Amino acid sequence: MRVGLFVTCLVDAMRPRIGFAAIELLEAADCEVIVPDRQTCCGQPGYNSGDRKSAQALALKFLDEFESFDYVVLPSGSCAGMIRVHYPDLFKDDPALLARFIALGSRTFELTDFLHNVAKLKKIPGNFKGKLTYHDSCSGLRELDVYQQPRALLACMPEVSLQEMGESTACCGFGGTFSVKYGELSTRMADNKCRHITDSHAGTVTGGDLGCLLNIEGRLRRNGDHTTRVLHIAQILADKEA
Repeated sequence: MRVGLFVTCLVDAMRPRIGFAAIELLEAADCEVIVPDRQTCCGQPGYNSGDRKSAQALALKFLDEFESFDYVVLPSGSCAGMIRVHYPDLFKDDPALLARFIALGSRTFELTDFLHNVAKLKKIPGNFKGKLTYHDSCSGLRELDVYQQPRALLACMPEVSLQEMGESTACCGFGGTFSVKYGELSTRMADNKCRHITDSHAGTVTGGDLGCLLNIEGRLRRNGDHTTRVLHIAQILADKEA
């Protein structure tokens, strides 16, 4: 399978090790992985802010760069949701482009969803040992039905113990510009999430969206927790913590 990896802005700028971990996992699933070097943003920030013109331009750029692949995979439920759910809305008045975006969207997957349901990966390359808890990000969960997939992959790792936190599916308060527009509310949501993480006694929290994880890590550290590790699920599965 020829897989185009869309790295995402945050991973590229903040945690490139997640992109390398995703490549390792896809190659472990016998995929030929290509990372188009001109890729940029999926257009979600503009779309969420009402700037449909810039979002359409980036969507067309994405179509040009990724339409030729058998599958497109992203280490982000948020960006994958933008492509599968919201690109069609951007081109609902253009039947020809709409059909192309729907077709591409049907071949676009969040990383754990692809590894579990498409590639059927059973042999996980990582050797993570210990307890962890999982945060379910809003877009992956509510737009793509990503819930069981990461847990199934973690279950293939014999020395991983998943300690489910309370309200794992509740928002962490990030939501892109939501955390800027509604700072006080966002902070309370983040504090609730951090409390559940602490109460799980896991020592490590993981998830599928770097935006959420950066938000959670920042709030944990500001609240004085400097020991709980915050790692993307790709890092856990590929054993790339640093």
